[in-house]
Amino acid sequence: MIESGTGNSQSFHLAGIIPIAGQASNINLGLPNCMVPVAENYTALELAVVQCAYAGCETIWIVCNDDVAPIIKHRLGDCVEDPVWVNRTQDPFPSESKQPIPIFYVPIHPNDRDKRDCQGWSVLHGALSAYHISNQMSKWIIPDRYFVAFSTGIYDPTGLRSYRREISSNKGFYLTTNGETIREGHPLSFTFDAEDFKRFRREVRRKGTGGWYAPKENEKYPSKKLPLEKRYSARHFSLDIVFKSAIIEGANKVEAPWFHSIKDWQHYRKFLASPEATNVERPDNLLPVSTLKPIGMDIKQGE
Repeated sequence: MIESGTGNSQSFHLAGIIPIAGQASNINLGLPNCMVPVAENYTALELAVVQCAYAGCETIWIVCNDDVAPIIKHRLGDCVEDPVWVNRTQDPFPSESKQPIPIFYVPIHPNDRDKRDCQGWSVLHGALSAYHISNQMSKWIIPDRYFVAFSTGIYDPTGLRSYRREISSNKGFYLTTNGETIREGHPLSFTFDAEDFKRFRREVRRKGTGGWYAPKENEKYPSKKLPLEKRYSARHFSLDIVFKSAIIEGANKVEAPWFHSIKDWQHYRKFLASPEATNVERPDNLLPVSTLKPIGMDIKQGE
């Protein structure tokens, strides 16, 4: 069960979650949808990572299965630079002041494959993985809140830097477009905590079907299977179903200056033809393809 962090404002841990598993492949370019270019040498996934970096995330967790993880990791590496520290032009030692943000890759649990592994569930699984792995190391690094960035939601991430204090706070944060949020199914960034997680997961389990009809009054166990098209309906849940219970009243809400969803080919073409697409550029100083030094190494036999 996921629990809240220490709540210490001096050590607030904001974990970024990028859900790739469960994302529909509607663009059909021969690559995962997250790898489509949004600018020259700049993919949608890299833009989502940059969104997490500008939001002030201390760690980034990409939820992707083993079939796409190698190509994603080859492209991204193990870290992204914090834009606040990398752009300090007056720093006498700029290379020493950089603060890399580590990137972790986690797959969907095998028990959830083809049962409830929609994109919304990937968000919840990413938060659960971040909590368990952090908790195994120390209670002091348990995430206090989780910031979600979607590779299918395109907007200018630089504006998030001005709202870092609101994002890393005990109040929820929601980006909006025309007054609508993730609750209406838009792949817009938002934050949630442990209590929100429990509510979202409860709704998925309540609304989703299993593999069997409920047992009859005189039966102790189920005896009849559901039709194939009705089994495990949660794997097809859209974002608005998973996050319908999001509480945006009283939360920090910020209207995105512009926003494009690239969930399918038609929306992707619309974005590429928009005037905003001409202003999207790859921030090379934030995305150095680098590998962090391992914490520990396996001891080979005979050593």
